[in-house]
Amino acid sequence: MADKRWAAWFHFDLMSPKALKMSGPSLLSCVDISMAGFLVVIWGIFAFTALLMRWNAMKYRQKGLPPGTMGLPVIGETLEFLKQGPNFMRRQRARYGNFFKTHILGSPTIISLDPEVNRYILLNEGKGLLPGYPQSLLDMLGKYNIASAHGPDHRFVRGTLISLISPTIIKDQLLLKCDEFMLSYLSNWDGKTIDIQDRTKDMILMLMLKMIANVESGPIPEAFKPEFLTLIDGTISLPLNIPGTHYYNGLKARENIISIIRRMIKERRACPSSQPDMLDSLLQIEDSNHKKISDENIIDQVITIIHSGYETVSTTTMMIIKYLHDHPKALQDLRVIFETLRLAAVTNGGMRKTTRDMELNDTETSGDAPRVACRRGPEVAACGVFRYLNKAD
Repeated sequence: MADKRWAAWFHFDLMSPKALKMSGPSLLSCVDISMAGFLVVIWGIFAFTALLMRWNAMKYRQKGLPPGTMGLPVIGETLEFLKQGPNFMRRQRARYGNFFKTHILGSPTIISLDPEVNRYILLNEGKGLLPGYPQSLLDMLGKYNIASAHGPDHRFVRGTLISLISPTIIKDQLLLKCDEFMLSYLSNWDGKTIDIQDRTKDMILMLMLKMIANVESGPIPEAFKPEFLTLIDGTISLPLNIPGTHYYNGLKARENIISIIRRMIKERRACPSSQPDMLDSLLQIEDSNHKKISDENIIDQVITIIHSGYETVSTTTMMIIKYLHDHPKALQDLRVIFETLRLAAVTNGGMRKTTRDMELNDTETSGDAPRVACRRGPEVAACGVFRYLNKAD
């Protein structure tokens, strides 16, 4: 009876004074029914969740699998993984060791934190092991990205990407553009207090657009940046195409990015650039049938290149700045090391034997002529002073 009076008092406290005149027994019955129904619903939710987790655990309880938990069906432990990040790994490692199972990003997964196991995996790629990236990442980057390709297709895509950063292209194009851009971009930081995390990400994104399509400012970067950031959020997410989710928003952002790159391709075909860039190279690449690769392929390669360099380079740059700032002695030691290497070479030089007639430094050198030695001259920064020694044997 005491419980009924407490329930009635609590209920009356939330009602108007007129309601206080209501008869007690009927009101108490309503309150009891409501509370009982509420408790049944709560108990049912907990019981249903427990049954789902139990069913999911039994589904993946196979002989030989490492220990671990699988969470809920479909969702698994994705929410904990995305929210806790490294703490999730530490917690599971403390419970199950360096090798455990889980269910994240839409698929059952075995996590290895063991160096020896990781080494074995890396050395045996292609022998029962293939790159397996989250479905959300593959969907955001497109079907022609290197992570989705295997066998001959993978070799073709890999060759395509490597051709864009060959030693000759790096020397003649990329380094010059990078140096020019960095000097211009960093000059705007002088005397300002900046958020290094945001600015390094913005810097790398703008640098990638410069390298790919000679784009530095204007409507294209302004339209591209917010869409690309939304796509990044969708790469590591639960692959549920439901409005409001990161995955759904990422797919929409990808559609907008495709429209932007299509316009860039159309403009480039109509008016070729005076300065060759990656987009020019992609437009000239042919497949195994000696046909130009499709626009869809080009678009996926552009998105892949930007995505590959964005988080990795910007985060590394930010952490370098942070650690060098926090440890000034390390910065001083690096300056000493680089200055030592600049002023004094470890060896006197390098020697090469000519096998054919060559033109060096505006002079003719025959194939049976002397060796060619290259060493530092008296100028500290200059390298490439050639001297002719004894004839080749």
